[in-house]
Amino acid sequence: MRVVIQRVKSSQVTVNGEIVGKIGRGLNLLVGIANTDTDAEIDWMVRKCLELRLFPDEEGDDRWQKSVQEIGGDLLVVSQFTLYVDTLRSKDTQIL
Repeated sequence: MRVVIQRVKSSQVTVNGEIVGKIGRGLNLLVGIANTDTDAEIDWMVRKCLELRLFPDEEGDDRWQKSVQEIGGDLLVVSQFTLYVDTLRSKDTQIL
């Protein structure tokens, strides 16, 4: 499993000119999952993304004090299978 995490003030996904997902302050997650990823690995990554301290505290003194959960932030999760592309064309790994 591979995840690119981006802290955002707002984010949206548009398909054919139509907004299909939109958030305010929070995390934009580009996620690639392969058939070799286990439920345990996915659960670990979910917890990691939710607990990462990427946001400032209320006073703004420390840039990395709060998690997305602690600020009541949003998540926009976007499937991004290209993160998991095996350029060697291995027969053992399939993209989900």
